Amino acid sequence: MIRVVIADDQMMVREGFSVLLNAMPDIEVVGEAVDGRDAVAKVRELAPDVVLMDIRMPGMNGIEATREIVAADSGAKVLVLTTFDLDEYVYQALRAGASGFLLKDASARRLADGVRVVAEGEALLAPSVTRRLITEFSKLSEVPRLMPSAHAAYGELTERETEVLVLIAQGLSNAEIAAHLVVAESTIKTHVSRILVKLGLRDRTQAAVFAYEARLVTPG
Repeated sequence: MIRVVIADDQMMVREGFSVLLNAMPDIEVVGEAVDGRDAVAKVRELAPDVVLMDIRMPGMNGIEATREIVAADSGAKVLVLTTFDLDEYVYQALRAGASGFLLKDASARRLADGVRVVAEGEALLAPSVTRRLITEFSKLSEVPRLMPSAHAAYGELTERETEVLVLIAQGLSNAEIAAHLVVAESTIKTHVSRILVKLGLRDRTQAAVFAYEARLVTPG
């Protein structure tokens, strides 16, 4: 069973998502949180696999809560919830370590699939709207760079690792990258692991954000 905590300051949203997810045979909602601080406490107490995190909450918001949950290295993956796609706060949450995001009007199937994807350690990056979000805000000059140490270490990547990084940023899965480069999927997994280690990044989502901020991928 995939254990889920739902963090949202609106009771109707929490209850609605709980009903939808608990109807799935492989997902269990183990707790609900009313704000970011409560979400951090619930993660510590309940050890969920996934946190559905609203961004705009009173007190500690979803960005700060995501940052604390990631820093605690609890193993919980954060899936951000938002009411509209081009939301700068979502971009900041991705930079803080969220594994992806979903619109609050997503279907029950889409919501469940999103939970499953991030629970498996993948990034929810495939939708083109995610790429639009990243490109929209990463091209702003006033946005601080993601992890200066990552930019300093960029030169350590091999030519093939750089190629894989670009394809990650374009939203391709390991299987799709393997097919594109005509290599085994296990080889791509090795490349991805080495990229994350060399750049000091947490996951594929941060790798994608880094690629856009480093201008390895042209916004468009």
